[in-house]
Amino acid sequence: MSDARATARTMPSGFSVGLDIGGTKTLAVLLGGDGEVLAQTRLATVRGPAGVVDGAVSAVQGVVRQAGVPIGDVTGVGVGVPGLVDSGAGTVRHAVNVGVDGAPLELSTLLSARLGGIGVEVENDLNVAAVGAAHLVEAEGVGHTPTDLAFLALGTGLAAGIVLDGRLRRGSRGAAGEIGHVPVDPAGPPCACGQRGCLELYASGSAVTALWPTTAGRPAPVELFEAAARGDLDAVAARSTYARAVAAAVRMLVLTVDVQHVVLGGGVSQLGQPLLDVVRDALDDESAASAFLRSLDLPGRVRLAPGRVAVGAVGAAVVGRAAGARARDLAG
Repeated sequence: MSDARATARTMPSGFSVGLDIGGTKTLAVLLGGDGEVLAQTRLATVRGPAGVVDGAVSAVQGVVRQAGVPIGDVTGVGVGVPGLVDSGAGTVRHAVNVGVDGAPLELSTLLSARLGGIGVEVENDLNVAAVGAAHLVEAEGVGHTPTDLAFLALGTGLAAGIVLDGRLRRGSRGAAGEIGHVPVDPAGPPCACGQRGCLELYASGSAVTALWPTTAGRPAPVELFEAAARGDLDAVAARSTYARAVAAAVRMLVLTVDVQHVVLGGGVSQLGQPLLDVVRDALDDESAASAFLRSLDLPGRVRLAPGRVAVGAVGAAVVGRAAGARARDLAG
């Protein structure tokens, strides 16, 4: 199993490609030897095992063609994919969003064979997002080296990918960062995991829809924040409730693993600065009565995922470069 280094400084020279395969789209980036993004592209995801492999091949070929780089100069390919990933075996199963069922799809082996033997690493999509965020934060020269960072995904569910001391932390059973299923209200509503009152029910993107149902076909977070900005008192109250829940997730991550940065990602993060502002305000409010919390500077640790590039695909490319290095070592 790979350590999935998150720092540009530890990566060998050469090109690497990263893929972030989602339910509707596949994002690809090409990284240069200095860790810079040289090209990126987007394709529609084709569901099913064959479609996933064919789409991955097309994405790799497309992004290197866009940059004018021969495929033979690519040292490694990384793939971020939802579902249950065995990174050591290079397989994925139960990736229902992309049409892969319980039978393991040998994605690493199949993709490597189609690309002429290039080393391929497969990783969970949330983990590569964390690695990508760490890579981009380090490129900006922000914070400590090596990076301690949590990528908090505010999507349909709630979970975090964690990088500690520049290394991806999966946990002994792959459950590191699954804070969405920490109960915060034992008397709360039932969660799909079988518990009650889980944090996911209050801080995910789905939680916004429950707080502020929309009938106009637009995303609930957008409608909620727009209504709050217009001064709708119900919307202001709902926005505050949501911000406190996200702040609780941030506090949980800092108090358990003391990461320097908590990066807000996922669908809700597309709200941008207005989301960041209300979460920081909630953290400020919660710290007001606690000298201990104030000493941790919780608001200062929260930031948005960089919007100019596909964070997950960048992380996959970083992971892919490590796969390429291992392949060269074995060949040598």
